[in-house]
This record gives sequence, structure tokens and C-alpha cells, in this order.
Amino acid sequence: MFKRVFVVALLLSVPAHGVMAEGDPAKGERVFKKCQACHAVGEDAKAKTGPVLNGIVGSEVAASEGYSYSPAMQEFAETGVTWTVEELDAFLAKPREHVSGTKMSFAGLRKEQERADVIAYLGTFTK
Repeated sequence: MFKRVFVVALLLSVPAHGVMAEGDPAKGERVFKKCQACHAVGEDAKAKTGPVLNGIVGSEVAASEGYSYSPAMQEFAETGVTWTVEELDAFLAKPREHVSGTKMSFAGLRKEQERADVIAYLGTFTK
């Protein structure tokens, strides 16, 4: 129940002017398969090429313990930005444009609905 309330709260925090579509965690789980080669979520998740994404929604940037972030991501984190729904949406759309020099080689998720769904899915995982 807490996870559903958390996801609903996240979705309600999106501006009313339609920056993002409402996300479906079940669909997001399927979209996340594109991310699994480099990222993990869940109770026994371990860092891979990318950091563990448990608790990513609402967290500070570059804050996953035990992961060595690129200098570009560390510099981005120093701006004080957090992984809000909007920030994740922008990053997932075009990671290398949003954080120039990131070591994340994924081209991005072009479809707004896929980004909303994967963010809703990630919102179901706490640290």
C-alpha cells in the first residue's frame, strides 16, 4: 500500500501543464528491461556498469553508495540537483545531452510515456 501511495504522490507532484504523462509501474517494469544490462533494483540489487537505482526518485544525484560516478555526474551533483520526476524525465530522454560527459552510454527513451512508466516503476523501490 505504501508503494502505491508513494507513486501516486510522485505523480501528483508533476505540474498540471502536462510535463509528463501519468506513469504505470507495471508497464515501467517492462521498459526497465532496457536498463537491466547496467542497472539493478530490488532487495538484493548490486551495482553493475551503472548504480543501483533503489530510492532514486527524490534522492540526491550521484548518491548511490559504493558506485564510482563520472566526473561529469559528480559535477552535476554539486549543483544541488535532486532526482525529481521532472529531472529524471529530462535525463532519461537524452542522458548525454542532459549531463554532458556522463559515462551512461544509453541513448535515452524517446517516448514520454515510457519515461513516465519507468519513473513510476523506479518509484516503487526504496533504499
